[in-house]
Amino acid sequence: MPSRNVVKVYAPQSYYHVYARGASKQKIFLDASDYHYFYKLLQRYLSAEPEVSKTGKVYPHFKNRITLLAFCLMTNHFHLLVYQEEAEDLQGFMKSVMTSYSRYFNLRYKRSGPVFESRYKAVRIDSDQYLHHISRYIHLNPRRWENYTNSSLKFYTQSNTAPAWLDTNPILSMFSSAEEYHTFMADYEAMRDMLAEIKHQLADK
Repeated sequence: MPSRNVVKVYAPQSYYHVYARGASKQKIFLDASDYHYFYKLLQRYLSAEPEVSKTGKVYPHFKNRITLLAFCLMTNHFHLLVYQEEAEDLQGFMKSVMTSYSRYFNLRYKRSGPVFESRYKAVRIDSDQYLHHISRYIHLNPRRWENYTNSSLKFYTQSNTAPAWLDTNPILSMFSSAEEYHTFMADYEAMRDMLAEIKHQLADK
């Protein structure tokens, strides 16, 4: 049967929650260098000007076609929140990122075969309420989310200047301040933990 959330029809001028995990749930980020290389790929494909390789190859360029709003890189998977202008932009962007990272990963660790479980999955976001809920879901992926370094949260709740390839404005414009966004995050975590505790207590009865 087809996997759920494998997009069949792409819509222009739409937001998507995109995610992918390692083949057989294996780790895809083993150390800081791996995370750093993934960031370099985001910069490469979303930079203001097209980047050129050492051999003179011009890399695909998605600035003004793809907007990255939020991200979280976990040990064996990643989440992205993106906006695409045209119906085919997301496909081209994800193919470029995942193919380049797979090539890097296999070369660095002297392995072969697929790095990712399958093609990425994507869910179209069709309302503002769903949009900021997804940003919160992405940022809450790590258990210690407030101090997690490999997500975009610090660019939402701290004074860190976001890199040129990340745009926090579409989400933050829904809140009065960065402090309100942080409260939005923390309130959900408290509710989630409370519900989990109630569920655990009921399971013991």
